[in-house]
This record gives sequence, C-alpha cells and structure tokens, in this order.
Amino acid sequence: MLAIITVIYKNYEIFHEFVASLTAQSSQEYKVYVLDLTEEKDRTTLVFQDNRYHLQTGPNRGYAYGVNQGVALAIKDGLTAFAVVNPDVILDSEFVASSLNALSQHPNSLIGGKIYYAPGYEYHQDKVPTNSFKLPKDGSCFPLPAGYPYSIWYAGGHIDWAHAITRHIGVDDLDHPMYDEPGSTDFVSGCCMLYDKQVAEKVGTWDEGYFMYYEDSDYCVRAQKNDIEVRYEPTIKLWHKNAQSTGGSGSDFHVKMMNKSRFRFAMKHAPWRTKLHILKNSLFPNK
Repeated sequence: MLAIITVIYKNYEIFHEFVASLTAQSSQEYKVYVLDLTEEKDRTTLVFQDNRYHLQTGPNRGYAYGVNQGVALAIKDGLTAFAVVNPDVILDSEFVASSLNALSQHPNSLIGGKIYYAPGYEYHQDKVPTNSFKLPKDGSCFPLPAGYPYSIWYAGGHIDWAHAITRHIGVDDLDHPMYDEPGSTDFVSGCCMLYDKQVAEKVGTWDEGYFMYYEDSDYCVRAQKNDIEVRYEPTIKLWHKNAQSTGGSGSDFHVKMMNKSRFRFAMKHAPWRTKLHILKNSLFPNK
C-alpha cells in the first residue's frame, strides 16, 4: 500500500485533475493524505466519498510542515511506503504500480520519477511542436496519450555546490530515450519523492525552517550523509503544472521564496567558499 501525501495551499481549482488521475490508476493500492494549509479553506471542494482519502487541515507553516504531518499520519495508520507529490500534477496510470515496484526494488532509497511539464504549462512553449497534445481545460483526458513530444521538467538533478543551486537534468528538452536510464542522482524534486519508513527513521522529518523550496534538496543531502542512495527511476511518470501555488514560474513571490530558501540551504550544506560568496551577495546585493 502506497501512502500518497500532498499539500494544498489555495490551488483547489487544479486538484480535480490530480484526483482523476488517481482514479485511473491500474493499481488501487494507495491511500491519500491531503494536507490543506490554506488560511480560508474551501469546505466544498475537498469532499471525498472514497475512504482512501484522509483530509487534514492545519496552519500555513510551509510545505515541509505539511509533508511531515502527512508522513506522521501515514505511519500512524501502519503504512511504510510514501510518495510525496505536489497537488498540481497528473499521474501516469501506472504511477502507483511503478512506485511500489521501485520502492520494493530499491529499499532504503530516496526515489524520484520522470516529470514532464503538463501540456500547455511548458516554460518555453516555443520549443514544443505545434502538433503536440494540449491539455483540455475541463481535465477530461485520462490517461494522457502516449507518443506525444512531452517536454521534460525533471529527469534527475545536479547540485552546483559552487553556487548552491539545484539544476534539473533534461529541463525544457523534449523527451528522449537518453532520459530513460535509471540510476543515482544528486537530488530528487519534492514534486515527487518516494521513500520508505526505514529512510524516514534514519533521516528524520523535513526541515520546517524552509517555508517553500530547497527543503527537498536538504532532505536528499541529509539522506546521502546517512548512506541512503538518491535515485532517478524514469518508469515513474507524471506531468507537472509548474509553480501553480506561487503565481507561476518566475513570479515575484516564486523568486523571493527561491532566494530565501537557497540562502538557508547554502548556509547549512555548501562549502565555506560558497557560503561566504552567498552571504556577501545577500548583505551587499549591489556590489
């Protein structure tokens, strides 16, 4: 049984597609923990008839806080396999089956899947062929069709320690067989991170000092320090409507939160030279 943990903040309108993609799963061996951190909560949208959904409300203390609450609830229910996913995603119909298989094949690992941009949400839409699939506005197309030139959002990750920046492998490229090779990677995106109870016990909870962004990279670095492999498994697939909780990629709020969290990440984990460089730029941004 897979515990799927997702954290919602205001973005109720995109959640129905997430639920629809779960309903279409080939394996129904899952339970969903929905953490609603919205201040003014919508009591009409998040009404679940399916007893596999557990809704938990709470204060807006950030993404890591929501993840920690969800993992704790799943453990309390006796579940030992976790998939932390954003709510602004559409899951491949084999997501649950592929996730459970990957966790079984690679215990004591942090695992990420192949993440595409959801059609129409590409950052560089000029790179997408004009005949590519466009996502219907009513969310009626499940599963998403195979064979279209989907654009990669994440196919593994690299940490640039000289600048304390995390970079996605394959970002903005059209999907290609070279992105079908599994293996170790520097970090897994919190958009989709899988691990088991053994990892949770070794690494502990997510650092709630991050309000948003870099908390996933922080968790990966801490995992590696505990001899836990961080892996990319491309058989696990999903589509992401990037940064829908922060006004979209490149918004002022998105940039502000990225910079704040990057500073914390650097001060915790980066080499001293990088720490000094980032601290200088933070104190004297125009010099």
